[in-house]
Amino acid sequence: MHAARIPTVEAEAVSVLSLRPVAATLGVLLAILGVAMLVPAIVDFATRSGGQGAFVGASAITIFVGVLLWMSGRSQKVSKLDLRQAFLLTSSVWVVLSLFAALPLMWGHSRLSFTAAMFESMSGLTTTGASVMSGLDAMSPGILLWRALLHWFGGIGIVAIAIAVLPMLSIGGMQLFRTESSDKSEKFLPRAGAIAKRLLVAYVLLTAVCAGFYLMAGLKPFDAVTIAMSTLSSGGFANSDSSLTVFAKPAVDYVAVVFMLMAALPFPLYVRALSGDPWRIFSNPEVRLFLAIVALFTGLSFVQLTVSGVASGETALRWALFTVASLISTTGFMAADYTNWGTTSDAIFFVLMFIGGCTGSTSGGLKALRLAITAKAIRQHLKRISFRAGVFPLRYGGAPVADDVVASVLSFVFLYLLAFFLFGVALNMLGLDLKTAFSATIACLANVGPGLGPLVGPASNYSVLPDSALWLLTAAMLLGRLEILTVLVLFLPRFWVR
Repeated sequence: MHAARIPTVEAEAVSVLSLRPVAATLGVLLAILGVAMLVPAIVDFATRSGGQGAFVGASAITIFVGVLLWMSGRSQKVSKLDLRQAFLLTSSVWVVLSLFAALPLMWGHSRLSFTAAMFESMSGLTTTGASVMSGLDAMSPGILLWRALLHWFGGIGIVAIAIAVLPMLSIGGMQLFRTESSDKSEKFLPRAGAIAKRLLVAYVLLTAVCAGFYLMAGLKPFDAVTIAMSTLSSGGFANSDSSLTVFAKPAVDYVAVVFMLMAALPFPLYVRALSGDPWRIFSNPEVRLFLAIVALFTGLSFVQLTVSGVASGETALRWALFTVASLISTTGFMAADYTNWGTTSDAIFFVLMFIGGCTGSTSGGLKALRLAITAKAIRQHLKRISFRAGVFPLRYGGAPVADDVVASVLSFVFLYLLAFFLFGVALNMLGLDLKTAFSATIACLANVGPGLGPLVGPASNYSVLPDSALWLLTAAMLLGRLEILTVLVLFLPRFWVR
């Protein structure tokens, strides 16, 4: 009788990571991005702005590289992505697409340097909204439309499109949908393609409705469409250096508030609503917690504005509600320069930047669900200290929460705060003052956009920062969009050999 063979780590470490499906999917996404570049080219040509050449050239290069990647990576033998390929694809999508999306910004009227163009394109695709571009009021409509398109694709479009094209490549895409966020997503439809299609339908419908309301509020068609794209993506790129204050229309502010908050809610719930279950949105415990936080911080900001004499009445309420909605949804629009409201407002809004929207939304930040579970975990631990013989199960929304989920949430929160501290210290060492360094860090890590202070506040932009700081913040945007763990796992040596 032969002795049983005991598997060893060396024996297991034989699974070589195949890059073919990753290359093929990236190729398709690059080709789609290249085709999308022709839209602002047509707009510039129609308006005789003269910027269409940069978009056509960038489109040709992007499509060419995309086709080469697809041809080199396609294979009939690949049936699905394994977990490692899903993680690698999720991270590489934002890096590669941002690189090619920067080409029109370098070659067009904006004439950005490579560093600035990469910062701007990463900010667009990660829906951060931090910008290094000035003179937007005189910018060609093609560039403005391109920035809005980057937001719109980045909000949910890239993920949904990737899931939709994976079946065409004979690749199962559920792993990608799950790893876009480090949390486990509910598999609310049996096929990834069906998920992508319904998410896109909900996303397109909400964008169209938002654009319609902006039109009724008095915006021109071009502004209505581009700002609607930025609103539903929780992006924040506007068509003016003055953001939405350039319109000076309260109706525009209220439309923005409604749709910024809608963008911060879980999009799978909109799919449920379209399927005949609209009350599912308001019965969701995370949504109720999120709206309660919005109400609390709006009340605090309204009181502060009134007491300090900055504003009163409807104006104070509208400014408070708009700013809270803009920051907690991580959109970053401006209805008034909140950096001039005093140190109390700075403290309120600095805390608000960390919170973010709901899981499954286009917002960034820690997310309301994680905050709730963290608070419940701390409370559970305190009870266990006080009553050692007691049993205190952690429940959320009436259902028990497994210990591994709690551990995952707490690990994420720790890594998030650690990343905030490290990036903030690094920026401070580059010569930025503490307020600028740490507010810029959380603004980019949480994908909010504008920070606090005169340098990176809502009335200015990031163009004054040195290139080294811009690269650090570009990395922070990527980490924030992919929620840290998805990127960090790529740096584990065992990831590449098993």
